[in-house]
Amino acid sequence: MENAYEIRQASARDSGAVSALALRLWPHASLAELEEEFASLLSTADSAVFLCSVESTLVAFAQCQLRHDYVEGTHGSPVGYLEGIYVQKEHRHQGIAAALLRQCEQWARSKGCAEFASDCEMHNADSLRFHLHTGFSEVNRIICFTKRLEEK
Repeated sequence: MENAYEIRQASARDSGAVSALALRLWPHASLAELEEEFASLLSTADSAVFLCSVESTLVAFAQCQLRHDYVEGTHGSPVGYLEGIYVQKEHRHQGIAAALLRQCEQWARSKGCAEFASDCEMHNADSLRFHLHTGFSEVNRIICFTKRLEEK
């Protein structure tokens, strides 16, 4: 059976559509912030966004980019990095996320990367399962802290 979806690399004209999907992944951001960010990302050679459509309707995206600074658990630079991936709920468990990830990995290889990395929040069990299922190895766990400093 052939896949019932199509994957393509996004271009600058897709920034609005990408931002609308990204808002579902990052709901604490505003649509305007995401539109500005993706307009910038889609115009740089160090990042890529891949879109998935089903029957001409966008249902998923993955954003990756090159990281030149140290990436936990890696040994070289640059490293391809999965910054975000989202599939609408009704289209999950159909191989779309894994296919998007393969596109990101292929893009990173074409940019000279020998390693690919990602992260997820500790409470995101679905993301953890996805990463482990698609060949990632967990390299570290971290809990971050913050506190306000009182004015004196």
